[in-house]
Amino acid sequence: MTDATAARKERAATWFRALRDEIVAAFEALEDSHAQGPLADAAPARFELRETRRASEDGSDAGGGLMSVMRRGRVFEKVGVNVSTVHGTLGARAQQAMAARGVPGMADDPRFWASGISLVAHMQNPHVPAVHMNTRMFWTPHAAWFGGGTDLNPCLEYAEDTAHFHATLRAACAPFGADVYDRYKAWADEYFFIPHRGRARGVGGIFYDDLATGDWERDFALTRAVGQAFLQAFVPLVERRRADGWSEADKAAQLAHRGLYAEYNLVYDRGTKFGLETGHDATAVLMSLPPVATWE
Repeated sequence: MTDATAARKERAATWFRALRDEIVAAFEALEDSHAQGPLADAAPARFELRETRRASEDGSDAGGGLMSVMRRGRVFEKVGVNVSTVHGTLGARAQQAMAARGVPGMADDPRFWASGISLVAHMQNPHVPAVHMNTRMFWTPHAAWFGGGTDLNPCLEYAEDTAHFHATLRAACAPFGADVYDRYKAWADEYFFIPHRGRARGVGGIFYDDLATGDWERDFALTRAVGQAFLQAFVPLVERRRADGWSEADKAAQLAHRGLYAEYNLVYDRGTKFGLETGHDATAVLMSLPPVATWE
C-alpha cells in the first residue's frame, strides 16, 4: 500500500467521523427544541456511545468503530449513527459476492479495508418519516471505490415531504453531472424494492456503489456532497411534522411499516449481510432494526 493510498484512507475515515459528529449534534438539538406535541413534556434523549470491534479469525486487531444510539426520545424513538473502520481478509461468501459484482482480484488477494457511516432513524411521531443514510469507502489491493445513499421511509406519506427530500438530493448531485441524480434515483428504486412484497420499502432517494471513475478526488467529493445533503433533506421534514397529533390508527400504520423495513434489512440489505459475514459487531450491524414493529 502506497503512502498516497494510506493518506486517502485516513482522509475518508476522518470525514466519516466528522459527519457523524455533525449529525449527532443536530439530532440532539432537535430533541432539545421539541416543545410541542404528545411527547413535549418528556425529557430530551441523548446518544449513548459504545466502541465496537470487528472479530478476526486469528484474534488480531481488525479495527472497529463507534456505535451511537439514542432511544425513547421526544422526537426519536430509536436512532443509530454508527461509524467504523475495519480491515482483514474477506471470507469465501464475501469474496464471491464481490467477484459477482465485478471486483477484480478476489481469488488472488482477498484483503480489504472499509470505512463508513451508517444511520437509521425511527421516529416517535408517525407523521415524521423514518430515514436511512450511508456513505462508505472500500479498498482491496486491486480496487477501491465509494458507495452510499439515503432514502426516505414514511408510513404516512406527504407529497411535499417527498418532493423536498428528492429536490435536495438532486441539487447535491447536480455538480457531478446532469444525469447523476436520475441514475442514482433509479438505482435506489431498484435496490430498495422488496420482491416478496412486490413494493418499495419507502419513497426512494439515491443509491450508488462501486464508484471508481479513476478520479478519486471527484468520487470522494460526490460522497461528501451526499453526506452533507442529508441534514438539509431530512431535518426540515422533522421540524414540519414533529408536533402533529396522531391517532392509534396512525401508530398502527407506523408499526406495520416498520415490519416491512425490518424484512428488507434482514433479507436483502447488502450492508447487513456484509457486516455479519465479516465479523463486525452484530449489535452495531443490526442497529437499523426498529425498536417495535408488527406483522399480520
